Amino acid sequence: MAPSATGRSIPIISPAEGVTEEMIRQLVETFYDRVIRDPELGPLFHTALSGRWSRHLALMVDFWSSIALRTGRYQGKPQAAHMNMKLTPELFARWLTLFEQTASEIFEPDVAAFFVDRAGRIAESLQIGLGIGPKALRLA
Repeated sequence: MAPSATGRSIPIISPAEGVTEEMIRQLVETFYDRVIRDPELGPLFHTALSGRWSRHLALMVDFWSSIALRTGRYQGKPQAAHMNMKLTPELFARWLTLFEQTASEIFEPDVAAFFVDRAGRIAESLQIGLGIGPKALRLA
């Protein structure tokens, strides 16, 4: 067991152990269906992705495939993609809560823990890069 970004212990599993492309697709589709319906997150995503929702889902499948299966398919720039979304630490917390709920409902505990841990690390990195949250650099 290793500590996660949230301080909880998670099993150390190989990124591909027990994870398939179909599982990733199910996670992405289920999770973003919840995001788009969420009263806090939905409006942000509607604005940012108007008319490009299916492209975003495919990109997120590639992203999580690169994370979980090391496929290298994702070639995006997440910092730039989120720069103008008016995100806050509270919205990241909401995003992570929905993600954790979704992963926990879909997957066995070890696989859910893997995805939740990686999502937490990614959210932390994005917040630092966007200059928001408790770990953001303050250069003033």
